[in-house]
Amino acid sequence: MINNIQNKSVIITGLSGFVGSNLKLYLKDSYKIVPLSTRYLPNQQFEINTDVIIHLAGKAHDLKKVSVPQDYYDSNFELTKQLFDAFLISGSSVFIFMSTVKAVADEVKGVLKEDEIPNPKTHYGIAKHQAENYILNKKLPDGKRVFILRPCMIHGPGNKGNLNLLYQLVSRGLPWPLGAFENKRSFLSIENLCFAIRELMENERIPSGIFNVADDDPLSTNELLELLGVSLGKKKRILNLPRKVINSIAKLGDVLRLPLNRERLQKLTENYIVSNEKIVKELGKSFPVKSKEGLLKTFESFKKIKKIKK
Repeated sequence: MINNIQNKSVIITGLSGFVGSNLKLYLKDSYKIVPLSTRYLPNQQFEINTDVIIHLAGKAHDLKKVSVPQDYYDSNFELTKQLFDAFLISGSSVFIFMSTVKAVADEVKGVLKEDEIPNPKTHYGIAKHQAENYILNKKLPDGKRVFILRPCMIHGPGNKGNLNLLYQLVSRGLPWPLGAFENKRSFLSIENLCFAIRELMENERIPSGIFNVADDDPLSTNELLELLGVSLGKKKRILNLPRKVINSIAKLGDVLRLPLNRERLQKLTENYIVSNEKIVKELGKSFPVKSKEGLLKTFESFKKIKKIKK
């Protein structure tokens, strides 16, 4: 284990984002948090003077479809190269790169594990995969460890996304029209992600590697609706509309920018089960938050936000 934790300093890129702001709160009592403003510029160099660097900054999916492809490669690949090169020649001992399961697969048959041959389909996933390869192909000096994390869908208090869409639907008493879609997918509580990052930083016996990060139990969308019903004190209302009808509506949503489009439909109804077996084994301990417990915390935060807006 790392000694004198209180004297350790950590650079966190993307500190103002959802993961970064939560991680800062999680670590601030034990570490000196050093923000690093990052935006890709050609030929720029970084000076790393901390014990650990956690690279969260990057460009995620653009649901509005206004980004150009090069934005993904600049933010997720080129910038990562610059930071990792700076890490290699620094006195820093740990580099943690926040990749994504989408660097491996957009669709999963069965259960996604770390040994899956990567076949990303989007510019986002391809750029993250290129960054992973760059890191893996560099010779690592003695005394340094590198972790590539592939989280699945992250959620938690303050997070906006597809779970918020479900919440809005149930809270208004509207029926869920996608009951005909049977699925299972993995989620990741922000608390479990922060826990995993800290454990990897502090436990020096854990060797460098790639790790999927997910909660223990995958859930179906219909199970999410049941949890939302519990959180809101309302009965679930599920309609089994024909898939062809829903797919047509989603296609129309792409054109008219409706709440339901094809990408969101895929996220809400796809099978995407991610194994956390490898990281749990390396940590030697279970994640602190169970799948349903974490989701209920997230749903409760939506209720608080709604009350504030009123």
